[in-house]
Amino acid sequence: MSDEPVLYTNPMSRGRIARWMLEEIGEPYRVEVIDYAVIKSPSYRSVNPMGKVPALRHGDMVVTETAAICAYLADAYPQARLAPPPEDRRRGAYYRWLFFTAGPLEAAVTNRALGFIVPPERERMIGYGHIEHVMSTLETALSLSDYLAGDSFSAADLYVGSQLGFGMMFGTIEKRPAFERYWQRASARPAYKRANDLDDALAARQPLST
Repeated sequence: MSDEPVLYTNPMSRGRIARWMLEEIGEPYRVEVIDYAVIKSPSYRSVNPMGKVPALRHGDMVVTETAAICAYLADAYPQARLAPPPEDRRRGAYYRWLFFTAGPLEAAVTNRALGFIVPPERERMIGYGHIEHVMSTLETALSLSDYLAGDSFSAADLYVGSQLGFGMMFGTIEKRPAFERYWQRASARPAYKRANDLDDALAARQPLST
């Protein structure tokens, strides 16, 4: 697919993760900044009916949900080597940690931030069970290897690292040594620095509506 990707984003959103992914790929892309004052407008809902960012348009394909955008881009640009090939057994770990973070980790962290505690007798009803189980599971995985899907950086590391970085910054995820080491390694990547600088500059130029 030769069409240039278009990222619909806001510098104060998870769109920063998608921007980082695009910078890792290193191919041309365009950015459409969606102000929160118009994010629920019919024009943007035609792109994402949820009225949320980020969203990605690539030719006639629209992809929403940040983890899905990362996975889609990794497959659309295999030359960037941000995902194990489909025939590689490490693909299982790659999917596992993408979905673990988009599902159990984010749900557990969000619920705790909102003050929602799952009663012990109801933990089987919740996908993540108990937040301590979630954190310990991820901590163990990050203590065993530098990367989550083999011996090189992938879109799974980008997505998991972003969630840990944001969480530790805002105090919703505790700063466990394994988390801090992992995030320090991921955030040292040149593509992360480029993406972060671009979004910081964008935020400074365009004060956001509330």
